[in-house]
Amino acid sequence: MSPALDLENTLATLRPLLWQALEQLRQFYRQVQDLTVQDKGGDPVTLADETVDCFLRHALQAHFPPTQFGYLTEETYTPGQPLPQPYQWIIDPLDGTYDFLQQTGEYAIHVALVHEHRPCLAAVVWPEQEVIYTAIAGAGAYRETRQGTTRLRVQPPTEGQSLRVVMSRSHGGERLQAFLRTLGCVQQIPMGSMGCKTASICQGDADLYVNLTGRSAPKDWDLAAPDLIMQEAGGAFTYANGELPRYNRADVQHWPPLVVCHPALSRTVGDRLQAFLHENQGYSGK
Repeated sequence: MSPALDLENTLATLRPLLWQALEQLRQFYRQVQDLTVQDKGGDPVTLADETVDCFLRHALQAHFPPTQFGYLTEETYTPGQPLPQPYQWIIDPLDGTYDFLQQTGEYAIHVALVHEHRPCLAAVVWPEQEVIYTAIAGAGAYRETRQGTTRLRVQPPTEGQSLRVVMSRSHGGERLQAFLRTLGCVQQIPMGSMGCKTASICQGDADLYVNLTGRSAPKDWDLAAPDLIMQEAGGAFTYANGELPRYNRADVQHWPPLVVCHPALSRTVGDRLQAFLHENQGYSGK
């Protein structure tokens, strides 16, 4: 990693921008019935997405010029080659738009700084909880509120109790249900944004998240920020085969099945998931 970039100072610059973005998104959330919803490739987009995206990009560019920092955001992405700059900001201004529109409170902002295809700094903002989760590679993950900051440490599942599995309201289906049955007794917890799912595991409210993909796959801006926060909290955020996701590639989609949990559980679930998919290659459940 280039010694020219001080990640602590970078996070210090980013932090007040995140609190401003949090307030912007909360204001939109309280007027959600007045927002016009557009369709962007099958995904909903609102003025909230576009406004927060524009704010974060312009505010960051004032400190981190596009000559040295690429900008890959959900609202401005166009297919092509990886960004050529040494560092890339990967931003999702509103992760969990369905939950935002349905007012479940489980939506988030994702901001990650990527270097050599891996995140080196990350933030997940959970506006309705008024919490910002941050991480710097090698320096741990933290939960920040207006009252103070605490360090995050993922805990292993409690022996003898049901696995608490966070899962999307808008994705999943029978194929995921069939896999979960192979894990024995599980408690399913509906949850919106990927950032909220990861935060729930990091702070001890859940044990596991798995993604089998299907007709669609999570993209760089869905995963990069939660990835580093989970890793720095002592958790595992990997494909089922144990490999770490890589970002700023030609394809922003991540098709391999994903496992997010404590490392004590990761290998077992990953192996079982690979075996399940191998045995059910013709499985028709969606």
